[in-house]
Amino acid sequence: MADLAGRELVVNGVRLHVVEAGPVDGPLVVLLHGFPEFWRAWERQIGPLARAGFRVVAPDLRGYDLSEKPPGVPAYRLSRLREDVAALIHALGYERAHVVGHDWGGIIAWALAIRQPEVVDRLVILNAPHPAAARRMLRMPRQWLRSWYILFFQLPWLPERFLLRSGRKMLRGTNPAAYTPHDRELYQRAWEQPGAATAMINYYRALPRFGNVKENEVRVPTLVLWGERDVALLPELADGLERWVPDLRVVRFPRASHWVMRDEPVRVNNLLLGFLSI
Repeated sequence: MADLAGRELVVNGVRLHVVEAGPVDGPLVVLLHGFPEFWRAWERQIGPLARAGFRVVAPDLRGYDLSEKPPGVPAYRLSRLREDVAALIHALGYERAHVVGHDWGGIIAWALAIRQPEVVDRLVILNAPHPAAARRMLRMPRQWLRSWYILFFQLPWLPERFLLRSGRKMLRGTNPAAYTPHDRELYQRAWEQPGAATAMINYYRALPRFGNVKENEVRVPTLVLWGERDVALLPELADGLERWVPDLRVVRFPRASHWVMRDEPVRVNNLLLGFLSI
């Protein structure tokens, strides 16, 4: 990785820990991690992007690792999560940024591009469903079989216990080097931060409460990268997105898992650099 600097910013009423690299006057790239990770999800992307001249900022999303963990499920509604990112972009001194999101970070990135397109320059999504595509696929039993954990996460206290005891098993890509034992130890420490496990699960507990998104169109150039060996999300979730995303490119990774940026970092990095440098 490039030389990293960590600091804390208060945005949208919440204190976020962020890691930065690259020239302070470069085009801004914000990297949004998913569940159950934190900023280190992007440790193989930060350096190449920074060396290419981008100012790279990877926050711990609210509730994760060193960021603040507001109490209560309503604090993790999608509207608040996307407002965090918009406020972060402005706090860094920019009107807009390239936004890259994986998993929950991708869900937030989709929502930001739909609701606040004025703050998004280019959008990159890695294995995170567009909201309209997700609603379409959730009518299919095959996707519900893969999404069983969403219902499990609605339970009190038990999901937190599961995460702390067995979360390391989720971090398993198709590339044996995707997650080392040291990586898993760092993630375990992040989950054991006071209040972190409940905050992370609260993302899912808040999920049924944000309702349907009435508008689905994404009006910014978009790149979707999809690992097709995702055990949680069907490959069909990347099909037919042109209906809602006119300026779209989809790249599939037949041998990659949900953790596509860990399984195939070189190819992902080349695609990111090519797309964001246009």
